Amino acid sequence: MTEAPRTAIVWFRQDLRLADNPALAHALARAERIIPVYIHAPQEQGEWPPGAASRWWLHESLVALDTQLQALGSRLILRFGPSRDALRGLLRETGAGLVCWNRLYEPAAIARDKALKAELRPHVEVTSFNAALLGEPWETVKGDGTPYRVFTPFWKTMNREGLPERRGPGPAPRALPPVDTALASLPVEDLGLQPVIDWAGGLRASWRPGEAGAWEALEAFMDEIAGYDEARDRPAMPGTSRLSPHLHFGEIGPVQVLHALTHHHGRDRPGVESYLRELGWREFAHHLLYHFPTTPTQPLDARFANFPWARDYEASLRAWQRGRTGIPIVDAGMRELWQTGWMHNRVRMLVASLLTKNLLVPWQEGARWFWDTLVDADLASNTLGWQWTAGCGADAAPYFRIFNPVTQGERFDPKGEYMRRFVPELAKLPDRYIHAPWLAPDHVLAAAGVRLGDNYPPSIVDLKTTRARALERFEEIKQRKE
Repeated sequence: MTEAPRTAIVWFRQDLRLADNPALAHALARAERIIPVYIHAPQEQGEWPPGAASRWWLHESLVALDTQLQALGSRLILRFGPSRDALRGLLRETGAGLVCWNRLYEPAAIARDKALKAELRPHVEVTSFNAALLGEPWETVKGDGTPYRVFTPFWKTMNREGLPERRGPGPAPRALPPVDTALASLPVEDLGLQPVIDWAGGLRASWRPGEAGAWEALEAFMDEIAGYDEARDRPAMPGTSRLSPHLHFGEIGPVQVLHALTHHHGRDRPGVESYLRELGWREFAHHLLYHFPTTPTQPLDARFANFPWARDYEASLRAWQRGRTGIPIVDAGMRELWQTGWMHNRVRMLVASLLTKNLLVPWQEGARWFWDTLVDADLASNTLGWQWTAGCGADAAPYFRIFNPVTQGERFDPKGEYMRRFVPELAKLPDRYIHAPWLAPDHVLAAAGVRLGDNYPPSIVDLKTTRARALERFEEIKQRKE
């Protein structure tokens, strides 16, 4: 039997937690000394280094993790990349015989980690684990071994394989061995994650990054989950879990969420099964990214590779980004995103539909904007969401499904509470006009202090005619052979 190494390096990445952390647990079981390290190497993420909102979250989460580690007698070592150089340097400095990490599933990360294992394994023990998903992306496949492209059979297969009975979450360590004070570490401020101009006040007011914040969000959600099926579609209500950024950064894992919900409530409790399906969509997104690694920039449906998008769409894109389209629920969503780094999922579909189908702006433009502004920007989920709405991905929305943001607003925000919060210039409009202020009589607009074209823009798009235009172009795509 191989002699146990005395020192282990635990390389934290998007698993910024102590509980249910398989890499950390393995290192503690195998070694006497543990070196927790985070390596900042955005250049290794290819076209997708973290956006501005994600960088803010990462800074706060690293501070929270280091605070936890110090409370247990350890500390977090911070280094700049390249990861290869940083790990080799740490191996020389510590004499570690074991390197552990939890797996990532983005194409650039897979390639890097594969190369690192090949280089390091002749010299030290290297082990990786799954801490981010309920199952590995390659485990759930069709009977012929090919990947799924439709969610429902994918999720049925995962459930049939015993989803609730998968491994239980591991506990957090009660203490950790100290890290030699001579081992150098960067101050977190040196990573340059915080914005130079402090625009992040809305993010700080809306979120608590870190493992404790993740559990706080989960516990609050479990108290309200009985109303999830209805509240999840109401953007004015706190009806969703808001766990997505915590899951992305690994401050909590899906196994922990699954077990907390099923053991506290059971799967028969209203809302539980619906939310577990949302975890299933997250699994499906990673399944697709793993099997189709070009999809962050290329449509899965090859017929869309030469889709006739609009030309000279920069002005429309800019109005959409700023929440100045003149469509109130779309503008509310885009302003919520800018202020809080998040957007309600129902509204995400509406703003994406308007951009790709009414304005005919390429879905990649929307995906990149979300990538920079969302605190839960996740390459797998972001890609799935945008390709689904644009109609060019797996299990995509039918080409003829073009959301009408006015009727959607009337249905899911009937009193305009969401719009009044994020588009305050419309706050005094009566309920019947707040969804489409261009229909309001002049005296109603005047009484509400709304001046279209002055303090609120007129609609930049005619919903009816642009819907017809989109249907024509999508019908052409439908006739092509994939």
